Amino acid sequence: MEPVIHFAPYTGWVYPNETVFEWSVLIALYPYLTGLVAGAFTVSSLYQVFGFERLKPVAHLALLTSLCFMVFVPLPLLLHLGHPERAFNSTLTPHWTSAMAMFGYFASFYVALLIVEGWFAYRPFIVQQAQQRTGLLGRFYRLLTLGSYDLSAHAMGYDKKWIFALAVTGIPAAHGLHGYVGFMYGSLKSREWWASDLMPVIFLFSAIISGVALLVVLYVASCKLRKIPVDAACVKGLAYTIWAFIMIAIVLEALAFANLVYKGREGIEIILEYVTGPLLVPYFLLQFAIGMITPLLWLSYMIWRGTTGKALIAGVTVCACLVLFSVFMMRWNVVIGGQEISKTGKGLLSYHMPFFGKEGALVAILLTLAPIAMLFGLTRLFPPWADDPAHVHS
Repeated sequence: MEPVIHFAPYTGWVYPNETVFEWSVLIALYPYLTGLVAGAFTVSSLYQVFGFERLKPVAHLALLTSLCFMVFVPLPLLLHLGHPERAFNSTLTPHWTSAMAMFGYFASFYVALLIVEGWFAYRPFIVQQAQQRTGLLGRFYRLLTLGSYDLSAHAMGYDKKWIFALAVTGIPAAHGLHGYVGFMYGSLKSREWWASDLMPVIFLFSAIISGVALLVVLYVASCKLRKIPVDAACVKGLAYTIWAFIMIAIVLEALAFANLVYKGREGIEIILEYVTGPLLVPYFLLQFAIGMITPLLWLSYMIWRGTTGKALIAGVTVCACLVLFSVFMMRWNVVIGGQEISKTGKGLLSYHMPFFGKEGALVAILLTLAPIAMLFGLTRLFPPWADDPAHVHS
């Protein structure tokens, strides 16, 4: 039988109630998933709002990806709770100064926005399928038309206005949804590792990077599975986006760390001992050297050399995988790392993640793969590919 309480090993002086880690890998996974949501929606908006034509092949895929991952965002939090059914009390009987209650309403609004924007984006395809298909699928698509079969130029122009308006509204909604996570950590002044005014901005920029990187991997993989050529111009556009935002993310992380050291508040000695000891590998090596500096240098080299074709696609895909790993390590180092530094300022704890159990590595892996499985199913019903009729009027 699994023990109810796991006591973490520690060195130095710690408070007795700190020997139990309240926030596990699931709490690190939660901001990771919300970041993928915000980043994917950013790519969709770059096409729908700002007219980045080279991103058209992934615009609808980005929208579906954002929706699928958003559906699973609350699950890590709910699984972490002893009584997940009580989570809804914060929204049913809210306190208007509660950040948690506001998140519940904000997340619900964002899901509704994604569904409505998706309906307008896919309306030509839905109408076409409703007219052509029979049986259960035909009924399904006819139900989704909501009685609207008009595909005239006037109607399509009206749809485009709605898509534009919803995309514009969704940009602050998506970024606010993830910036809230950084705000929650940055406002916890009892944890010196978290208490930074830059934390919301760091979370936001790393979210954009992770969402763009995810779309690179999904788009290239989908093209390989469908046995069609990868749009090199689209991949190059995504590579430029990753390259630009990763530089900003590195600068922000460096500024936050430099500010922490410069202020030299109480407990800075144990923090420096931590980052040069237990955190040296996950923070400096995995998150920065491998996950950020390596992709930045690799992308810079490909841009400088003008790499094209298969070499470009392969290089950008590998860099995207490294970025996804780096952003997860960033979430891990923030959530778990902040708890490994004792609030006494004179001790360190050690978190050991179990593989099995409600808050183990296996559950975290399954929660990460579940949105991808849902996305696979949705793409069978609503193909997001640029060569599909769904994009004829896009």
